[in-house]
Amino acid sequence: MPIRIPNELPAARTLKEENIFVMTEQRAVTQDIRPLKILLLNLMPTKIATETQLSRLLSNTPLQVELELIAPHGHVPKNTPQEHMLAFYRHFSDVKENNYDGMVITGAPVEHLPFEEVEYWEELCGIMEWSKSHVHSTFHICWGAQAGLYYHYGIQKYPLEKKLFGVFPHIVERRSNMLFRGSDDVFMVPHSRHTTIRREDIEKVPQLKILATSPEAGIYALSTESGRQIFITGHSEYDAGTLEQEYLRDKNLGKPIEVPRNYYPNDDDTQPPRVTWRSCANLLYSNWLNYFVYQTTPFDLGEIPGTKK
Repeated sequence: MPIRIPNELPAARTLKEENIFVMTEQRAVTQDIRPLKILLLNLMPTKIATETQLSRLLSNTPLQVELELIAPHGHVPKNTPQEHMLAFYRHFSDVKENNYDGMVITGAPVEHLPFEEVEYWEELCGIMEWSKSHVHSTFHICWGAQAGLYYHYGIQKYPLEKKLFGVFPHIVERRSNMLFRGSDDVFMVPHSRHTTIRREDIEKVPQLKILATSPEAGIYALSTESGRQIFITGHSEYDAGTLEQEYLRDKNLGKPIEVPRNYYPNDDDTQPPRVTWRSCANLLYSNWLNYFVYQTTPFDLGEIPGTKK
């Protein structure tokens, strides 16, 4: 798909080098179609890497996508230059009057904190409430999924005895759901987290359907029946080297960290990591855009159910 992002965004250069069609503003306005408007709330510390990862996956269908970036107001990221934030990011107050076909809420490195103690929790709650009336389908990732489940349905997160770290096999439990149409019987997904959610808590909420799970990583994907809210506990968007960067960072800092499982051949960290999740990630995002955004979103975004006109 041609993805429409600012020409100077670092992701644009990376995607062009990968032969991914990045559409310029000038060309976009000459096309007589309405692009899908996707809002990315980027809570990850490595914002440029996350922008690129998600832009790559959102570009994998014939649909035209227009991506907008926002970040919490007043939160200064430590790993992203301020000039980058000023050039490419807006705040919720700048976009709250708009409506969107889809929104992605990323993970964040704040698992150790109770939700209410996260610096931008109040603002995030406002955004998640707003999404119910201004976004057709919201896609929550990792901590973003836990935050969404807690805010919307009161579902708690629980600490793990040790970090869930590596690439794990998953199976589809609800094959009637289009999010995993075309999926293999077993597919791989990276995880990197210290907390989890529990099946028994999910099953008490009739609005939620469990879509895919892992014997080792637990619940992976769940959604509402309509797909207006989708929750993904892993990091399908990760690049080949993302887990390695996290592993070496913690190892060099002397933190207790195990070799990420099923990532290096034979779990030998002297060998290059092997990517086993790329096709599954592309399928996941293209199915979301196709079946839960494009095919069901109203042409007039003002007609999103719940939108106040």
